Amino acid sequence: MFLAKNRKAGVLVAATMAAALLLGGCGDEGGQPQSAAMSSASRVKVMQVIKKDTPLTSVFAGQIVGKDEVKVQSKVSGKIVEKYVRGGQFVQEGQPLYKIDSRQYESAVLQARANLAQAEANYTDAAQDLERYQKLYESDAISEQSLTNQQAKVDAYYAAAASMSALLRKAQEDLDDTVIYAPMTGQLSIDDVAVGTYASPGSTTLVTIGSSNPIYAQFSISETEYMKFMNIQQLQQDVEPQAIEVSLTLSDGSSYPYQGSLVETDRALTQNTGALTVKAIFPNPEGMLLPGMFARVQLSGRVIPGALLVPQRAVQQLLGKSFVMVVGDGNKSEARTVELGDLVGSFYIVKSGIGVEDRVVVEGLTNLQEGKELDITMVTPEDMGFSFFSDMTMFDADAGKKASNS
Repeated sequence: MFLAKNRKAGVLVAATMAAALLLGGCGDEGGQPQSAAMSSASRVKVMQVIKKDTPLTSVFAGQIVGKDEVKVQSKVSGKIVEKYVRGGQFVQEGQPLYKIDSRQYESAVLQARANLAQAEANYTDAAQDLERYQKLYESDAISEQSLTNQQAKVDAYYAAAASMSALLRKAQEDLDDTVIYAPMTGQLSIDDVAVGTYASPGSTTLVTIGSSNPIYAQFSISETEYMKFMNIQQLQQDVEPQAIEVSLTLSDGSSYPYQGSLVETDRALTQNTGALTVKAIFPNPEGMLLPGMFARVQLSGRVIPGALLVPQRAVQQLLGKSFVMVVGDGNKSEARTVELGDLVGSFYIVKSGIGVEDRVVVEGLTNLQEGKELDITMVTPEDMGFSFFSDMTMFDADAGKKASNS
């Protein structure tokens, strides 16, 4: 009796479990559980192909440097006794800056004048004697040798007077140089020396003066970028010329209101970095740009109208060919071979292989095969942190120093 009841209970439990499995297997038409079907789709992030007029633009970390900068040094030695300016002041060319103790130079001028006066007096006396000797020689009162000796004495006194005149001129110049004047119009640095400093000619820098308008932005570009912009200029020889536009973004993210132009390019690449140093010049009428500041320098070349753009991350290389995964029919992955153009920031310009209606996979490509069902999440360039600028360097002081020093 007891065994019969247990057997009936076992049959009931088995029937209940079978029913549960049967109901769980009716999740989709293919006879697979619904949760299993969902787990088989590959989760990917997808972006619509972008079509826009695209300038070939590159951005580099740069540093602001003065167009002209001069270290002001004295021409004579001595102690600074007067200072007519203060650090950071704007000065005009020819404006007095410092005065060196001039007493020894004043004495030198007085001594040189006395020496010159003596030499001139000796010359005058000898010249008068020469006139008298000539008359005596004409009357046969003296010999020709006496006349010749007197002529030599006159020549010697003349040379001595000319030498004394040169020494006086030098002494006067030294006296004049005890006042140091601004060699150019610009702004003084704040490392100017104080009154009482002993200045040595050619070695003691009294102050540095630099011009601030216009001003340079110096940066370094790679060999690849250099060749790209050279090719742009060559292409523009056959079409309407379009100069490379140069603009600045300051460290606070604001755009500098004035456009610049490329003016100087180094003659060779640096050996250690393989980069080329370039200078662009910008107007600086308000003095907003200061030497030593860091900024992003943006170069813009020709514009490609209606360019198709796909993220660089979406492009895969295999056997020398480039392809992307797009969302095909039935939300399944489909491989497309593409022909790539220039790299613009985070994007490739695509010449052929896809259209503006396509959606490309930008994340989740690892082990993704063609024909795989996709679980799609649409994203934008902003969501992925993509940029339309080439060679975008994260802007910080270290990056700027590295670029400007290379």
